[in-house]
Amino acid sequence: MKILLLWITLGVCAYLLGSIPFGFLIAKARGVDIRTVGSKNIGATNVFRTVGKGAGIAAFALDAGKGFLAVMWGGHLAPQLFDLDLGLLLQLKVFSGACAIVGHNWTCFLGFKGGKGVATSLGVVLGLVWLGALFALGIWMVVVLVSRYVSLASIIAAAALGVGVWFLYPQEPAWFLCVLSAFALLAILKHHANIRRLFKGEENRISWSKKK
Repeated sequence: MKILLLWITLGVCAYLLGSIPFGFLIAKARGVDIRTVGSKNIGATNVFRTVGKGAGIAAFALDAGKGFLAVMWGGHLAPQLFDLDLGLLLQLKVFSGACAIVGHNWTCFLGFKGGKGVATSLGVVLGLVWLGALFALGIWMVVVLVSRYVSLASIIAAAALGVGVWFLYPQEPAWFLCVLSAFALLAILKHHANIRRLFKGEENRISWSKKK
């Protein structure tokens, strides 16, 4: 019963943490309702484009931070309350991270309409497999610099991560690698509208010379 209560507590807290709409709050502080401008998405890219570079970077860092914190909190709280084996501890950390991603993508604070989960997923992966996170981030940066399509960079980085973890972490349990690949797949699926625009040649490139 105590273990079940731990799962529920971690899940609810991680979901609520992930639900904090930092992009929306940062834009609101600048007098902008991010849901009504640009792509109308509350994520860091739309904040970057419509509010400013500094605001977008801050939104990205905070969204990633809440994913990382959810994993770290789950990993540190549970051992203090129970004597858990490493396998169960890993499950709790993954569960906390997954709930944070769900919270960001479907935040209860904005009518269950959220972002695409790229930054939050990166934070979760950083907390679980830091090398995989750096691998995906490196690919993302290269694609953004070359193409200036943030959506394309996110899709390619997610796909690379989903496949790459199987080669970077062959010693990890298969279920764990499947979950990491599922995180990557979810991020790709959340870009379905961007994928359509990319094929039509209608996707907007990011500009480095816009608002500061």
